Amino acid sequence: MSADSGFYSIIDYTVDGPGTQRELVEAFAEIQERWVRFYPGYRSARFHVSLDGTRVYNIVHWDSEADYRHFETTSDTEGRMAAIKRALEGLSGKAEARMSGLPHYAVVREVGPGPRRDDS
Repeated sequence: MSADSGFYSIIDYTVDGPGTQRELVEAFAEIQERWVRFYPGYRSARFHVSLDGTRVYNIVHWDSEADYRHFETTSDTEGRMAAIKRALEGLSGKAEARMSGLPHYAVVREVGPGPRRDDS
């Protein structure tokens, strides 16, 4: 596994179609730009959409859990949550969060490119 493991927050939404997917990605990208990306240890936010138009995953990458925790304790959580609420209310379609519990993850294993494994 590479040494570039980091810490992740994975946000999962179900949506009612491709149009809502696009709107949600744009709204959440703006939230990252206005509320998150300037914090120390922030690496990126990647947005993944299902090809059937029903899901959006926002994977936010941090250098470390400590950087993420610092963000959590020092950022304007109330303001950011209000911006998320406004963004969801402004969608032309429906989006519903699918996370159960805190969406926090650490990389524990990675399989990269290489030759085929031979178990013979």
